[in-house]
Amino acid sequence: MSDDSPSKGTYAFVSLGCPKNLVDSEKMLGSLAIDGYSLVSDPEGADFVVVNTCGFIEQSRAESRAVIQEMLDLKRRGDTRGVIVAGCLPERVGGSLLDEMPEIDHVVGVFGRDEIAAVADQLMAGQAPALPSPAAGLELPIIALDPAPPARAALAREQRELFRPAPVRALDDRARLRLTPSHFAYLKISEGCDRTCTFCSIPKMRGKHVTKPIEMVVEEARELAADGCRELILVAQDTTYYGLDLYGEVRLVELLRQLEQVDGLDWIRLMYLYPIHFTDELIDVIAGSERIIPYLDMPLQHINSQVLKRMQRRVNRDKTIELVEKLRARISNLVLRTTFVVGFPGETDEQFEELRAFVRDTRFERMGVFPFSREPGTAADRLDGHLPEAVKEQRRDQLMADQQAIAFAWGDSLIGYELDCLIDDEVEEGVWAGRTFADAPEIDGTVLIEADELEVGSLAAVEIVGRQDYDLVGRA
Repeated sequence: MSDDSPSKGTYAFVSLGCPKNLVDSEKMLGSLAIDGYSLVSDPEGADFVVVNTCGFIEQSRAESRAVIQEMLDLKRRGDTRGVIVAGCLPERVGGSLLDEMPEIDHVVGVFGRDEIAAVADQLMAGQAPALPSPAAGLELPIIALDPAPPARAALAREQRELFRPAPVRALDDRARLRLTPSHFAYLKISEGCDRTCTFCSIPKMRGKHVTKPIEMVVEEARELAADGCRELILVAQDTTYYGLDLYGEVRLVELLRQLEQVDGLDWIRLMYLYPIHFTDELIDVIAGSERIIPYLDMPLQHINSQVLKRMQRRVNRDKTIELVEKLRARISNLVLRTTFVVGFPGETDEQFEELRAFVRDTRFERMGVFPFSREPGTAADRLDGHLPEAVKEQRRDQLMADQQAIAFAWGDSLIGYELDCLIDDEVEEGVWAGRTFADAPEIDGTVLIEADELEVGSLAAVEIVGRQDYDLVGRA
Protein backbone atom coordinates (compact mmCIF):
# COMPACT_ATOMS: atom_id res chain seq x y z
CA MET A 1 0.00 0.00 0.00
CA SER A 2 1.41 3.42 -0.90
CA ASP A 3 1.62 6.14 1.74
CA ASP A 4 -1.30 8.07 0.22
CA SER A 5 -3.60 5.05 -0.14
CA PRO A 6 -6.65 5.05 2.15
CA SER A 7 -6.41 2.70 5.14
CA LYS A 8 -8.73 -0.29 5.25
CA GLY A 9 -8.99 0.18 8.99
CA THR A 10 -7.01 0.56 12.20
CA TYR A 11 -5.88 -2.11 14.60
CA ALA A 12 -3.90 -2.53 17.79
CA PHE A 13 -1.60 -5.46 18.45
CA VAL A 14 -0.56 -7.16 21.70
CA SER A 15 2.36 -9.60 21.50
CA LEU A 16 2.94 -11.97 24.42
CA GLY A 17 5.47 -14.72 25.09
CA CYS A 18 8.94 -15.54 23.84
CA PRO A 19 11.10 -14.05 21.06
CA LYS A 20 9.92 -16.81 18.72
CA ASN A 21 6.37 -15.60 19.23
CA LEU A 22 7.59 -12.04 18.65
CA VAL A 23 8.77 -13.05 15.16
CA ASP A 24 5.28 -14.46 14.49
CA SER A 25 3.82 -11.14 15.64
CA GLU A 26 6.10 -9.18 13.32
CA LYS A 27 5.08 -11.43 10.44
CA MET A 28 1.38 -10.81 11.12
CA LEU A 29 2.00 -7.08 11.43
CA GLY A 30 3.74 -7.13 8.06
CA SER A 31 0.84 -8.98 6.45
CA LEU A 32 -1.69 -6.51 7.84
CA ALA A 33 0.39 -3.54 6.70
CA ILE A 34 0.73 -4.92 3.18
CA ASP A 35 -3.01 -5.53 3.08
CA GLY A 36 -3.70 -1.88 3.91
CA TYR A 37 -4.39 -1.80 7.65
CA SER A 38 -2.91 0.88 9.93
CA LEU A 39 -1.35 0.00 13.26
CA VAL A 40 -2.23 2.22 16.24
CA SER A 41 -0.71 2.16 19.71
CA ASP A 42 -3.95 2.39 21.69
CA PRO A 43 -6.51 -0.41 21.36
CA GLU A 44 -9.26 1.94 22.53
CA GLY A 45 -10.85 3.27 19.37
CA ALA A 46 -9.13 0.81 17.02
CA ASP A 47 -11.32 -1.08 14.56
CA PHE A 48 -10.00 -4.36 15.93
CA VAL A 49 -7.35 -5.81 18.22
CA VAL A 50 -5.05 -8.79 17.62
CA VAL A 51 -3.68 -10.63 20.67
CA ASN A 52 -0.84 -13.04 19.88
CA THR A 53 -0.87 -15.33 22.88
CA CYS A 54 1.48 -17.61 24.79
CA GLY A 55 0.30 -21.03 25.97
CA PHE A 56 3.50 -22.54 27.34
CA ILE A 57 2.67 -22.87 31.04
CA GLU A 58 -0.35 -22.05 33.20
CA GLN A 59 1.09 -18.68 34.25
CA SER A 60 1.49 -17.58 30.63
CA ARG A 61 -1.95 -18.90 29.71
CA ALA A 62 -3.45 -16.90 32.59
CA GLU A 63 -1.69 -13.76 31.37
CA SER A 64 -2.99 -14.36 27.85
CA ARG A 65 -6.55 -14.84 29.08
CA ALA A 66 -6.32 -11.65 31.15
CA VAL A 67 -5.23 -9.61 28.14
CA ILE A 68 -7.95 -11.15 25.95
CA GLN A 69 -10.54 -10.32 28.62
CA GLU A 70 -9.29 -6.74 28.74
CA MET A 71 -9.74 -6.42 24.99
CA LEU A 72 -13.20 -8.00 25.15
CA ASP A 73 -14.14 -5.42 27.77
CA LEU A 74 -13.23 -2.73 25.22
CA LYS A 75 -15.46 -4.45 22.68
CA ARG A 76 -18.40 -4.58 25.11
CA ARG A 77 -18.06 -0.83 25.69
CA GLY A 78 -18.03 -0.24 21.95
CA ASP A 79 -14.43 0.97 21.93
CA THR A 80 -13.38 -1.63 19.32
CA ARG A 81 -15.32 -3.66 16.80
CA GLY A 82 -13.63 -6.99 17.21
CA VAL A 83 -10.96 -9.13 18.87
CA ILE A 84 -8.77 -11.65 17.03
CA VAL A 85 -6.88 -14.15 19.20
CA ALA A 86 -3.81 -15.76 17.62
CA GLY A 87 -0.90 -18.01 18.50
CA CYS A 88 -0.13 -20.68 21.03
CA LEU A 89 -3.09 -20.43 23.40
CA PRO A 90 -5.76 -21.30 20.80
CA GLU A 91 -3.40 -23.92 19.35
CA ARG A 92 -3.07 -25.43 22.84
CA VAL A 93 -6.71 -25.37 24.02
CA GLY A 94 -8.56 -25.48 20.69
CA GLY A 95 -12.27 -24.76 20.53
CA SER A 96 -12.59 -24.63 24.32
CA LEU A 97 -11.28 -21.05 24.17
CA LEU A 98 -14.42 -20.03 22.28
CA ASP A 99 -16.57 -21.94 24.75
CA GLU A 100 -14.88 -19.97 27.50
CA MET A 101 -14.88 -16.58 25.74
CA PRO A 102 -17.61 -16.65 23.07
CA GLU A 103 -17.26 -12.93 22.34
CA ILE A 104 -13.92 -13.56 20.58
CA ASP A 105 -14.49 -12.87 16.89
CA HIS A 106 -11.73 -14.95 15.28
CA VAL A 107 -9.22 -17.54 16.45
CA VAL A 108 -6.03 -18.03 14.44
CA GLY A 109 -3.71 -20.93 15.26
CA VAL A 110 0.08 -20.87 15.16
CA PHE A 111 0.27 -21.85 11.50
CA GLY A 112 -2.59 -19.62 10.43
CA ARG A 113 -0.58 -16.44 10.77
CA ASP A 114 -0.20 -16.00 7.00
CA GLU A 115 -3.99 -15.65 6.79
CA ILE A 116 -4.28 -12.86 9.37
CA ALA A 117 -5.08 -10.22 6.74
CA ALA A 118 -7.86 -12.38 5.27
CA VAL A 119 -9.24 -12.88 8.77
CA ALA A 120 -9.18 -9.11 9.36
CA ASP A 121 -11.02 -8.58 6.06
CA GLN A 122 -13.69 -11.03 7.19
CA LEU A 123 -14.05 -9.33 10.55
CA MET A 124 -14.35 -5.88 8.98
CA ALA A 125 -16.95 -7.18 6.53
CA GLY A 126 -18.87 -9.04 9.21
CA GLN A 127 -18.40 -12.28 7.32
CA ALA A 128 -17.87 -15.78 8.64
CA PRO A 129 -15.23 -17.89 6.89
CA ALA A 130 -16.38 -20.88 4.90
CA LEU A 131 -15.75 -24.22 6.55
CA PRO A 132 -12.77 -25.81 4.75
CA SER A 133 -12.97 -29.13 3.06
CA PRO A 134 -10.48 -31.84 4.09
CA ALA A 135 -8.73 -31.58 0.72
CA ALA A 136 -8.19 -27.85 1.09
CA GLY A 137 -7.22 -28.02 4.73
CA LEU A 138 -3.47 -27.73 4.44
CA GLU A 139 -3.79 -24.35 2.77
CA LEU A 140 -5.97 -22.75 5.45
CA PRO A 141 -5.43 -21.42 8.98
CA ILE A 142 -7.18 -22.52 12.12
CA ILE A 143 -9.87 -19.84 12.26
CA ALA A 144 -13.40 -19.64 13.57
CA LEU A 145 -16.18 -17.08 13.31
CA ASP A 146 -19.93 -17.33 13.60
CA PRO A 147 -22.48 -14.78 14.84
CA ALA A 148 -23.93 -17.40 17.22
CA PRO A 149 -21.38 -18.23 19.99
CA PRO A 150 -22.33 -21.95 20.41
CA ALA A 151 -22.05 -22.52 16.67
CA ARG A 152 -18.73 -20.68 16.67
CA ALA A 153 -17.20 -23.06 19.19
CA ALA A 154 -18.56 -26.06 17.30
CA LEU A 155 -17.04 -24.73 14.09
CA ALA A 156 -13.64 -24.41 15.75
CA ARG A 157 -13.80 -28.01 16.92
CA GLU A 158 -14.90 -29.23 13.49
CA GLN A 159 -12.09 -27.34 11.77
CA ARG A 160 -9.53 -28.85 14.12
CA GLU A 161 -10.78 -32.33 13.31
CA LEU A 162 -10.54 -31.63 9.58
CA PHE A 163 -6.92 -30.57 9.39
CA ARG A 164 -3.69 -29.69 11.08
CA PRO A 165 -1.83 -27.15 8.90
CA ALA A 166 1.77 -27.83 7.99
CA PRO A 167 4.15 -24.95 8.85
CA VAL A 168 5.84 -24.80 5.44
CA ARG A 169 4.47 -21.45 4.34
CA ALA A 170 4.90 -19.95 7.79
CA LEU A 171 8.69 -20.31 7.57
CA ASP A 172 9.13 -17.20 5.40
CA ASP A 173 9.46 -14.29 7.84
CA ARG A 174 10.83 -11.66 5.48
CA ALA A 175 7.71 -9.48 5.18
CA ARG A 176 7.87 -8.25 8.78
CA LEU A 177 6.93 -5.09 10.59
CA ARG A 178 9.62 -4.96 13.28
CA LEU A 179 8.70 -4.55 16.94
CA THR A 180 12.33 -4.44 18.04
CA PRO A 181 14.54 -1.36 17.59
CA SER A 182 16.19 -1.29 14.18
CA HIS A 183 19.64 -2.20 15.56
CA PHE A 184 18.74 -5.72 16.74
CA ALA A 185 16.39 -8.39 15.45
CA TYR A 186 15.34 -11.95 16.10
CA LEU A 187 15.67 -14.42 13.25
CA LYS A 188 13.81 -17.71 13.60
CA ILE A 189 15.74 -20.49 11.84
CA SER A 190 13.25 -23.32 12.36
CA GLU A 191 9.80 -24.08 13.67
CA GLY A 192 8.58 -26.81 16.02
CA CYS A 193 10.50 -29.44 17.98
CA ASP A 194 11.17 -33.18 17.70
CA ARG A 195 12.28 -33.56 21.32
CA THR A 196 10.10 -35.51 23.70
CA CYS A 197 10.89 -33.77 26.99
CA THR A 198 8.21 -35.00 29.37
CA PHE A 199 7.48 -31.58 30.90
CA CYS A 200 7.13 -29.64 27.64
CA SER A 201 3.98 -28.88 25.63
CA ILE A 202 5.69 -27.03 22.76
CA PRO A 203 5.50 -29.93 20.24
CA LYS A 204 1.74 -30.03 20.84
CA MET A 205 1.47 -26.34 19.93
CA ARG A 206 4.22 -25.89 17.37
CA GLY A 207 4.40 -29.32 15.77
CA LYS A 208 7.46 -31.24 14.66
CA HIS A 209 10.76 -29.58 13.80
CA VAL A 210 10.80 -27.90 10.38
CA THR A 211 14.05 -26.30 9.22
CA LYS A 212 13.97 -22.99 7.39
CA PRO A 213 16.30 -23.46 4.37
CA ILE A 214 19.75 -21.91 4.63
CA GLU A 215 19.23 -19.63 1.64
CA MET A 216 15.99 -18.29 3.15
CA VAL A 217 17.66 -17.58 6.50
CA VAL A 218 20.60 -15.82 4.84
CA GLU A 219 18.34 -13.71 2.64
CA GLU A 220 16.32 -12.67 5.66
CA ALA A 221 19.54 -11.78 7.51
CA ARG A 222 20.64 -9.60 4.58
CA GLU A 223 17.32 -7.76 4.61
CA LEU A 224 17.55 -7.19 8.36
CA ALA A 225 21.13 -5.94 8.07
CA ALA A 226 20.11 -3.58 5.27
CA ASP A 227 17.39 -2.29 7.59
CA GLY A 228 19.98 -1.34 10.21
CA CYS A 229 20.27 -4.55 12.25
CA ARG A 230 23.66 -4.87 13.93
CA GLU A 231 22.83 -7.66 16.38
CA LEU A 232 21.19 -10.75 14.89
CA ILE A 233 19.68 -13.12 17.46
CA LEU A 234 19.07 -16.64 16.17
CA VAL A 235 16.09 -18.36 17.81
CA ALA A 236 14.36 -21.71 17.43
CA GLN A 237 12.83 -24.33 19.67
CA ASP A 238 16.02 -26.40 19.21
CA THR A 239 18.83 -24.50 17.51
CA THR A 240 21.45 -27.28 17.46
CA TYR A 241 18.99 -29.59 15.67
CA TYR A 242 18.93 -27.19 12.70
CA GLY A 243 18.93 -28.91 9.31
CA LEU A 244 18.51 -32.52 10.37
CA ASP A 245 14.96 -32.89 9.05
CA LEU A 246 15.62 -31.02 5.77
CA TYR A 247 19.17 -32.06 4.87
CA GLY A 248 19.52 -35.37 6.72
CA GLU A 249 22.25 -33.91 8.94
CA VAL A 250 22.68 -30.95 11.25
CA ARG A 251 23.73 -27.85 9.29
CA LEU A 252 24.11 -25.15 11.94
CA VAL A 253 27.83 -24.82 11.16
CA GLU A 254 27.17 -24.17 7.48
CA LEU A 255 24.43 -21.67 8.33
CA LEU A 256 26.70 -19.77 10.72
CA ARG A 257 29.52 -19.61 8.19
CA GLN A 258 27.17 -18.04 5.64
CA LEU A 259 25.69 -15.61 8.16
CA GLU A 260 29.21 -14.46 9.07
CA GLN A 261 29.52 -13.13 5.52
CA VAL A 262 26.47 -10.86 5.77
CA ASP A 263 27.65 -7.25 5.63
CA GLY A 264 26.51 -4.93 8.39
CA LEU A 265 26.20 -7.44 11.22
CA ASP A 266 28.42 -6.92 14.28
CA TRP A 267 27.01 -9.52 16.65
CA ILE A 268 25.39 -12.90 15.99
CA ARG A 269 23.85 -14.29 19.17
CA LEU A 270 22.81 -17.94 19.59
CA MET A 271 19.80 -18.82 21.72
CA TYR A 272 18.01 -22.08 22.68
CA LEU A 273 20.92 -24.45 22.07
CA TYR A 274 20.02 -27.99 23.12
CA PRO A 275 23.03 -29.79 24.70
CA ILE A 276 23.13 -32.39 21.91
CA HIS A 277 24.78 -32.03 18.46
CA PHE A 278 27.46 -29.73 19.92
CA THR A 279 30.18 -30.95 17.59
CA ASP A 280 33.82 -29.94 17.76
CA GLU A 281 33.35 -28.20 14.41
CA LEU A 282 30.52 -26.09 15.82
CA ILE A 283 32.62 -25.13 18.84
CA ASP A 284 35.53 -24.18 16.56
CA VAL A 285 33.29 -21.98 14.39
CA ILE A 286 31.99 -20.13 17.45
CA ALA A 287 35.45 -19.83 19.02
CA GLY A 288 37.08 -18.53 15.85
CA SER A 289 34.41 -16.08 14.74
CA GLU A 290 34.64 -12.30 14.93
CA ARG A 291 30.87 -11.91 14.67
CA ILE A 292 29.43 -14.88 16.58
CA ILE A 293 29.70 -13.58 20.11
CA PRO A 294 30.85 -15.93 22.92
CA TYR A 295 27.39 -16.02 24.52
CA LEU A 296 25.56 -19.32 24.47
CA ASP A 297 22.04 -19.85 25.75
CA MET A 298 21.82 -23.57 26.55
CA PRO A 299 18.92 -24.72 28.77
CA LEU A 300 20.17 -27.69 30.80
CA GLN A 301 17.06 -28.15 33.02
CA HIS A 302 18.86 -30.30 35.65
CA ILE A 303 22.12 -32.09 36.44
CA ASN A 304 21.03 -35.25 38.26
CA SER A 305 21.06 -38.16 35.81
CA GLN A 306 17.91 -39.77 37.20
CA VAL A 307 15.93 -36.53 36.98
CA LEU A 308 17.24 -35.95 33.45
CA LYS A 309 16.10 -39.45 32.51
CA ARG A 310 12.60 -38.79 33.86
CA MET A 311 12.61 -35.53 31.92
CA GLN A 312 13.63 -37.57 28.84
CA ARG A 313 16.42 -35.12 28.01
CA ARG A 314 18.73 -37.80 26.52
CA VAL A 315 21.75 -36.43 28.37
CA ASN A 316 23.18 -37.25 31.79
CA ARG A 317 25.35 -35.62 34.42
CA ASP A 318 28.70 -36.75 32.99
CA LYS A 319 27.90 -35.67 29.42
CA THR A 320 26.63 -32.31 30.63
CA ILE A 321 29.73 -31.57 32.69
CA GLU A 322 31.97 -32.75 29.85
CA LEU A 323 30.25 -30.38 27.40
CA VAL A 324 30.35 -27.39 29.75
CA GLU A 325 34.05 -27.92 30.47
CA LYS A 326 34.82 -28.27 26.77
CA LEU A 327 32.98 -25.05 25.95
CA ARG A 328 34.74 -23.17 28.74
CA ALA A 329 38.16 -24.46 27.65
CA ARG A 330 37.82 -23.72 23.93
CA ILE A 331 35.76 -20.52 23.70
CA SER A 332 37.51 -17.45 25.10
CA ASN A 333 35.48 -15.13 27.36
CA LEU A 334 32.49 -17.46 27.17
CA VAL A 335 29.29 -16.38 28.86
CA LEU A 336 26.86 -19.23 29.52
CA ARG A 337 23.15 -18.71 30.09
CA THR A 338 21.06 -21.66 31.21
CA THR A 339 17.75 -22.50 32.83
CA PHE A 340 16.79 -25.15 35.35
CA VAL A 341 13.51 -26.74 36.43
CA VAL A 342 13.22 -27.47 40.14
CA GLY A 343 10.59 -29.56 41.87
CA PHE A 344 10.23 -32.03 39.02
CA PRO A 345 8.12 -35.06 40.03
CA GLY A 346 10.19 -37.32 42.26
CA GLU A 347 13.05 -34.82 42.77
CA THR A 348 14.51 -35.64 46.17
CA ASP A 349 16.25 -33.29 48.57
CA GLU A 350 19.55 -34.96 47.65
CA GLN A 351 18.97 -34.47 43.93
CA PHE A 352 18.12 -30.82 44.48
CA GLU A 353 21.26 -30.32 46.58
CA GLU A 354 23.25 -31.94 43.75
CA LEU A 355 21.86 -29.29 41.42
CA ARG A 356 22.75 -26.51 43.87
CA ALA A 357 26.33 -27.81 44.13
CA PHE A 358 26.61 -27.97 40.33
CA VAL A 359 25.45 -24.35 40.01
CA ARG A 360 27.89 -23.16 42.67
CA ASP A 361 30.77 -25.07 41.03
CA THR A 362 30.01 -24.14 37.42
CA ARG A 363 29.23 -20.45 38.10
CA PHE A 364 26.97 -19.67 35.18
CA GLU A 365 27.11 -16.00 34.29
CA ARG A 366 23.40 -15.99 33.43
CA MET A 367 20.75 -18.35 34.80
CA GLY A 368 17.01 -18.67 35.23
CA VAL A 369 15.06 -21.08 37.44
CA PHE A 370 11.48 -22.27 37.03
CA PRO A 371 9.41 -24.33 39.47
CA PHE A 372 7.97 -27.35 37.68
CA SER A 373 4.61 -26.52 36.10
CA ARG A 374 2.17 -29.39 35.83
CA GLU A 375 0.95 -29.18 32.24
CA PRO A 376 -2.11 -31.21 31.18
CA GLY A 377 -1.38 -33.60 28.34
CA THR A 378 2.35 -33.90 29.01
CA ALA A 379 4.01 -37.12 30.09
CA ALA A 380 5.33 -35.49 33.27
CA ASP A 381 1.78 -34.75 34.35
CA ARG A 382 1.22 -38.51 34.63
CA LEU A 383 4.36 -39.24 36.65
CA ASP A 384 4.24 -40.09 40.33
CA GLY A 385 5.92 -38.08 43.04
CA HIS A 386 4.48 -34.61 42.41
CA LEU A 387 5.73 -32.13 45.00
CA PRO A 388 3.79 -29.42 46.86
CA GLU A 389 3.88 -25.96 45.29
CA ALA A 390 5.48 -24.54 48.42
CA VAL A 391 8.41 -26.96 48.08
CA LYS A 392 8.91 -26.10 44.40
CA GLU A 393 8.86 -22.38 45.10
CA GLN A 394 11.24 -22.74 48.04
CA ARG A 395 13.72 -24.64 45.87
CA ARG A 396 13.48 -22.00 43.15
CA ASP A 397 14.20 -19.27 45.68
CA GLN A 398 17.16 -21.17 47.13
CA LEU A 399 18.74 -21.81 43.73
CA MET A 400 18.20 -18.21 42.61
CA ALA A 401 19.81 -16.99 45.85
CA ASP A 402 22.85 -19.15 45.04
CA GLN A 403 22.92 -17.72 41.53
CA GLN A 404 22.48 -14.13 42.65
CA ALA A 405 25.73 -14.27 44.61
CA ILE A 406 27.50 -15.71 41.56
CA ALA A 407 26.03 -13.12 39.17
CA PHE A 408 26.86 -10.22 41.48
CA ALA A 409 30.45 -11.43 41.91
CA TRP A 410 30.83 -11.79 38.14
CA GLY A 411 29.49 -8.27 37.63
CA ASP A 412 31.96 -6.93 40.20
CA SER A 413 34.79 -8.68 38.34
CA LEU A 414 34.08 -6.54 35.27
CA ILE A 415 34.67 -3.24 37.07
CA GLY A 416 37.70 -1.50 35.62
CA TYR A 417 37.45 -3.15 32.21
CA GLU A 418 36.56 -1.42 28.97
CA LEU A 419 33.80 -3.23 27.05
CA ASP A 420 31.97 -2.57 23.82
CA CYS A 421 28.31 -1.77 24.47
CA LEU A 422 25.47 -1.70 21.97
CA ILE A 423 23.43 1.40 22.78
CA ASP A 424 19.71 0.68 23.12
CA ASP A 425 18.19 3.92 24.43
CA GLU A 426 18.66 7.19 26.27
CA VAL A 427 16.88 6.65 29.60
CA GLU A 428 17.37 10.22 30.80
CA GLU A 429 19.50 13.19 29.86
CA GLY A 430 23.12 12.10 29.95
CA VAL A 431 22.32 8.47 30.85
CA TRP A 432 22.09 5.74 28.23
CA ALA A 433 21.12 2.07 28.40
CA GLY A 434 23.42 -0.32 26.59
CA ARG A 435 24.34 -3.98 26.56
CA THR A 436 27.60 -5.89 26.43
CA PHE A 437 27.88 -9.10 24.43
CA ALA A 438 26.96 -10.86 27.69
CA ASP A 439 23.49 -9.31 27.75
CA ALA A 440 20.63 -10.58 25.59
CA PRO A 441 17.90 -7.95 25.23
CA GLU A 442 15.03 -8.10 27.74
CA ILE A 443 16.53 -11.22 29.35
CA ASP A 444 19.80 -10.17 30.94
CA GLY A 445 21.00 -6.94 32.52
CA THR A 446 21.91 -3.60 31.01
CA VAL A 447 24.77 -1.13 31.33
CA LEU A 448 23.78 2.36 32.49
CA ILE A 449 26.23 4.65 30.73
CA GLU A 450 27.08 8.24 31.59
CA ALA A 451 27.76 10.18 28.38
CA ASP A 452 26.92 13.54 26.85
CA GLU A 453 26.02 12.13 23.47
CA LEU A 454 25.74 8.61 22.12
CA GLU A 455 23.94 7.20 19.11
CA VAL A 456 21.25 4.58 19.59
CA GLY A 457 22.25 1.45 17.70
CA SER A 458 25.97 2.22 17.80
CA LEU A 459 28.76 0.29 19.51
CA ALA A 460 30.53 2.39 22.12
CA ALA A 461 33.62 1.67 24.21
CA VAL A 462 32.53 1.88 27.85
CA GLU A 463 34.57 1.68 31.05
CA ILE A 464 32.71 -0.29 33.70
CA VAL A 465 32.83 1.67 36.96
CA GLY A 466 30.20 -0.01 39.16
CA ARG A 467 27.29 -2.38 39.58
CA GLN A 468 23.64 -1.90 40.53
CA ASP A 469 22.23 -5.35 41.32
CA TYR A 470 22.26 -7.24 37.99
CA ASP A 471 23.04 -4.10 35.96
CA LEU A 472 26.40 -2.44 35.42
CA VAL A 473 27.35 1.23 35.50
CA GLY A 474 29.78 2.66 32.95
CA ARG A 475 31.33 5.79 31.43
CA ALA A 476 31.73 6.23 27.70
